[in-house]
Amino acid sequence: MLNTVKLTTVCYPGHRQWTWFTLLGVFGLALALIANDAAAEEKKPSGALLETPLPYLSDGQIPERTPPIIEIGPRFLGTGAIDEGFELPTGAVWQPALWVFGDYRSALSYVANNDAGDLGEWANSLDIFTNLQLSGTERILLGLDPIQFNGASSGHRWRPSGSDQGWQNEFNSRISTLFFEGELGEIFPRLDPEDRSAYDLGFSIGRQPIFFQEGVMLNDTIDAIAINRDTLQFPYVVDSRLTFLYGWNQVNRDDNVEDEDAQIFGLFSETDFRASTVNLDLAYVKSGDDRIGQAGGRGDGFYAGLAATQRIGQINTSFRINGSFALDTPNAAIDDGVLLMAETSFAPLKSHDVVYFNAFAGIDHYSSASRGASTGGPLGQVGILFASLGTGSVGAPISNRADEVVGSAIGYQMFFDDDRRQIIFEVAGRLGSETTVSDQGGIGARFQQAVGRRSVLQLDGFAIAKENQSDVLGMRSEWILRF
Repeated sequence: MLNTVKLTTVCYPGHRQWTWFTLLGVFGLALALIANDAAAEEKKPSGALLETPLPYLSDGQIPERTPPIIEIGPRFLGTGAIDEGFELPTGAVWQPALWVFGDYRSALSYVANNDAGDLGEWANSLDIFTNLQLSGTERILLGLDPIQFNGASSGHRWRPSGSDQGWQNEFNSRISTLFFEGELGEIFPRLDPEDRSAYDLGFSIGRQPIFFQEGVMLNDTIDAIAINRDTLQFPYVVDSRLTFLYGWNQVNRDDNVEDEDAQIFGLFSETDFRASTVNLDLAYVKSGDDRIGQAGGRGDGFYAGLAATQRIGQINTSFRINGSFALDTPNAAIDDGVLLMAETSFAPLKSHDVVYFNAFAGIDHYSSASRGASTGGPLGQVGILFASLGTGSVGAPISNRADEVVGSAIGYQMFFDDDRRQIIFEVAGRLGSETTVSDQGGIGARFQQAVGRRSVLQLDGFAIAKENQSDVLGMRSEWILRF
């Protein structure tokens, strides 16, 4: 259980004061300010451009290419003469290539929890992608995940009590990804031989991953069509991009459950200014009436997100505000709320390690427009203790839901052996109201080691304390094979 000493500072929500949480925030801000001041005193910033050219790498110094398991036609990232290909009646020249690649993940997890019961699990996932590359801008991508379905993974589960133990069989033939993407101006170059008109419209259609606001607003795979217009020029703007999205199927709501009646409409923009990159994103989910427990949809919702990413001195920063607005009766799929997030990171002097400090505040009950079955809640990007694992039924060590909560995470990421090995140490916590998830805080660590050229070994460990609940201890090992 958490043993705390009360301070005089009031901390929203719940009006509870926690020594560890206050010190966490102060420590993170102090590290950022110290690093910034030290960097400013240097005569020459570590990121300054070199004044003398570097020599070209010889053939022996260039890393050997790691090909996909199946490679027909032009090689992926290969060198040599470019194939002539063939010309379409539209004037486009295609040089087809077929590449098959993917990854296999196998994880062993054990979580000790006196309240919910101990849980041991062996979970597996297999993502296989077949990419038909037609040109530099056109391709068809087919993806399968034959041993994982709707967030559940094949494997074995050990639980002293409960009926959901034993072998888990999630074998399926479902198509997880299938879309075509291209650019209108490249498919029909004869429409504008001199490239003076606005035919540079990128588009994609089919079942495709959708990811906006770093996964806070949208993190799902949806049957959709997207149209993108790049290189929009305005005064005082370096570049701007605008994307329209319409999704008609496979829309999961904020509770990670599919809404068969839902359609999603989105307008997403990204604008590069000289000092910052700004994202303004809007989405609307149309569903049936929110008749809970009955046939029909789960309620309409409107969503808005604004983000700014930039460097302040030597510190990388990203500030984000997202809002959700229920247009029908609030429920588990859609509710009213606002989520504020601030992310900071920097590299310690004379090092390429990373120190990060992320903080958030959820007002009322923020809901995402669409979240995949295995993506968890919108706080997953805060840190490794908030992140959903994506394989198996073991959830994030600390709840990643954003209902009436404040919290933060501070971590240190170290790199070794030419970046083939890394270690992350993190301290994190969240404070909720009496009607939401209990207060939680703890420590975690992650070790990753590259094995050969295609494998990564990952080891995780964490210890979490929860208010009025038993402490939780967990460990996890995962082998990731890229092919």
